[in-house]
Amino acid sequence: MTERDKSRFFYGWIIVAISTLALVVSNGLSIGGIPVFYKFVQTDLVALGSVEQAKVQSVYGLAPALTFLLAGFLSPVAGFLLQRLNAKTMLIIGCFILGSGLLLYSRATSPLYVYGAHALLGTSLGFVGVLVNTVLISTWFNRKRGLALGIVLTGTSFGGAIIPAISTPLIQKYGWRSAMLMVSLIIWAVLFPAVIFLVRNRPSDIGASIDGVDLTPTEEVSAASPGLQGMTLAEAIATPMFWVFGVCAALIFYAIFVVSQQLNLYLQSPKMGFTPEQASRVQSLLFLLSVFGKFLFGWLADRFPGNRVMLVSATTMFLATLFFLYFNSTTVYLFAIFFGMNYGGTFVLLQLLVADYFGLKEYGKILGAVTVIETVGGALGTFITGKIADANGGDYTTAFFGVTIVVGLSLLMVVILNIFGQRFKRPMWLLPLVLSPIIGALVGVIAGPVFNEIFKVISGGEGVNLVLPAIGIGLIIGLVAGAWSAKSVRNGEATA
Repeated sequence: MTERDKSRFFYGWIIVAISTLALVVSNGLSIGGIPVFYKFVQTDLVALGSVEQAKVQSVYGLAPALTFLLAGFLSPVAGFLLQRLNAKTMLIIGCFILGSGLLLYSRATSPLYVYGAHALLGTSLGFVGVLVNTVLISTWFNRKRGLALGIVLTGTSFGGAIIPAISTPLIQKYGWRSAMLMVSLIIWAVLFPAVIFLVRNRPSDIGASIDGVDLTPTEEVSAASPGLQGMTLAEAIATPMFWVFGVCAALIFYAIFVVSQQLNLYLQSPKMGFTPEQASRVQSLLFLLSVFGKFLFGWLADRFPGNRVMLVSATTMFLATLFFLYFNSTTVYLFAIFFGMNYGGTFVLLQLLVADYFGLKEYGKILGAVTVIETVGGALGTFITGKIADANGGDYTTAFFGVTIVVGLSLLMVVILNIFGQRFKRPMWLLPLVLSPIIGALVGVIAGPVFNEIFKVISGGEGVNLVLPAIGIGLIIGLVAGAWSAKSVRNGEATA
């Protein structure tokens, strides 16, 4: 790095600031912050007679699930659109969808409005959420990509803290409908203008280079065409590496979703005996340590090989889950410290390793495909944990022993990638034909019951069973994707 590089401000840090803001706003208003409105919406729906008191809880059992499902399952679509549009256009569209979702929500008089709003919120995350911002940051940074992504991804944590702090006093003073409209101004008056006037898709748009440094001739060639380096999506999903990495990501998200959504219930169970305030403190500690972990492991990934850093983080995360074997009022805090820090670390490292393993050629598409697998893992985690707890009379002990096993399996996947990573990069055309339909069917297994229940609530009756059709559609999509990948790989082998 020259003295000129050191003294010159790099515009990429402006992009980091806007991407961080985008995740604070999008995740805060779609996932982390929106629950503060739920109780007030429920009260209004019952008062208006649009839903019975006995059924109003089911509305908010399904609406957030719709957001999560659409955010995850639309990620591949967002990845494909990103190749044809660009990050700035995607962010603009995402702001519009997110803002429209909140406007619709503020007019809610029936469950149909609520489901429509949550569908828009989930869709917006495909355009202004983690995937698009990760791809944008990856085009601006190479040497400092880990630090930059670590900073940006803290937005997913801060959103859940900042938005409720803003919304709660507004609800108390002006009512939930006006408060929601006021909060939506963060999108229209702050994020939307920032994206339009400040976001640039790549350093070359302003005559800069990646990382803002003078590159060597070899680096200049690479930086001139970053989209040409790496695998296509068809090639990636035909490699053993993709599936081992995908299973690893699904297992990690199984644990993250269970801990973030159901640890609070475990702590307040009769066996643990925590008060709501005590359980909330543990949850807050997890959140704070996850922010620190995102910074720390992003910074470490710039200085050491990402797969090695992932090995350290996954190992520590597994050791943290061993506290479940001796869970009490003391060890719960040790668990929160080590698990919280490393769940933040693994979250960042999963985004980074997609680029490390598969390159940037079709980074958005590949990350979208991995996100679907992560969503399957996370959804299965909360579902299985709830079922095990019900089978044990509300005791979560056995269910959380399962988390220890799952994190141990994820560590095994990380070890396999560290040992056999290079050998697993060779595409095998038969692999996607077998595994893609399985993932498609699992997507149907998860989505089917949710859409089935939503249809029942909207129709006010038994409705129709959408589970089997959803599984069938998922299976067909998986078969088509697998056949497409296999054909692409076979054609590539024939022309090689």
